[in-house]
Amino acid sequence: MRIVMFYHSLVSDWNHGNAHFLRGIATELLRRGHEVRIFESCDNWSAQNLLREYGEHAFVKFRNAYPDLESTRYELSALNLENVLSNSDLVIVHEWNDPELVARIGQHRKVRGDYLLFFHDTHHRSISAAEEMRAYDLSNYDSVLVFGKAIRDVYLQNGWSTNVWPWHEAADTRVFHPMPRKSLSAGEQNGNGNKRSSSERYDGDLVWIGNWGDGERTSELREFLIEPIKQLGLKARVYGVRYPESAIRALADANIEYAGWVPNYEVPEIFSRFRVTVHIPRRIYANQLPGIPTIRVFEALACGVPLVCAPWRDSEKLFAPGEDYLVAQDGAQMKRHLSNILGNENLARSLAEHGLRTILARHTCAHRVNELLAIYEASLTAAPEPVR
Repeated sequence: MRIVMFYHSLVSDWNHGNAHFLRGIATELLRRGHEVRIFESCDNWSAQNLLREYGEHAFVKFRNAYPDLESTRYELSALNLENVLSNSDLVIVHEWNDPELVARIGQHRKVRGDYLLFFHDTHHRSISAAEEMRAYDLSNYDSVLVFGKAIRDVYLQNGWSTNVWPWHEAADTRVFHPMPRKSLSAGEQNGNGNKRSSSERYDGDLVWIGNWGDGERTSELREFLIEPIKQLGLKARVYGVRYPESAIRALADANIEYAGWVPNYEVPEIFSRFRVTVHIPRRIYANQLPGIPTIRVFEALACGVPLVCAPWRDSEKLFAPGEDYLVAQDGAQMKRHLSNILGNENLARSLAEHGLRTILARHTCAHRVNELLAIYEASLTAAPEPVR
């Protein structure tokens, strides 16, 4: 198939988690012999921020990590949709695009397009910014893909679309998989001249990879991340962007190293250097959009690192809480779970192995491509002919 994808950014994952999933899906499609063209706006804020903070070298690293992936940058005013979309079989437009682009592509599908047109929603704006979502004209879209049944319900209730499919994120297991840990030779010593213990294979106890969250989980980060680390005296590191000075001071006060942005394809190696990680969902996912874990859960489990989650309800039964990961209902329980994992190698190993098996069985990008192609086939039967 010839597939055209309009997304916020392929090349930048600066505060843009959907890039992780897009890269995995595009790679899988290419491996199966499909033709994939990805378009991103030349002024998208994720790429602009990455360039400003880390320079062109960050884009060179992306190209080295994903030599088969590329995107075309466009200016909306100069975009010739006839040239871009002709001879396509499937066009997917992500929700973080200009409403004008969404409407123009929809009109092209209605008038000239012998392809199927999908809208892809991977954010909470259907709840948190409904007026923004109403600005999108989806009347000429064949289907909508959403990353959870709760968002599908919002679309149906608001009448934004009648053909809405849950399409969860997943782990790109070509990139996210357990990395070998450094083995210790019999005579290897630490800086004091003593034989190193197995725990010294690690850079630290706990790592968390995530952005601050625009105030959407400030209290949760303090309760489930900062305070347990501080009280247990753990050696910890945090990666992410958009941390205010107050947050950086709070991390420093808990003796937590703040390491800034990291390209997502380097995350598996980072996970291999720590003994446990945590998932702290934004408040709106925990309270109003159950069943949506976001991609960090899939990726952590795929890397075989023990995981403890702050409260979220797995209403779609994607995982096996208690076996794939532990759930902490409050900060005190988070502290107990972390202490138990760090003090019990059997528990840590059991969680890591069970979580990895679940990912490999149900939640890889290969699984999601299978689902996408099935949705495509199902949508063909109801697709209207273009108006010539």
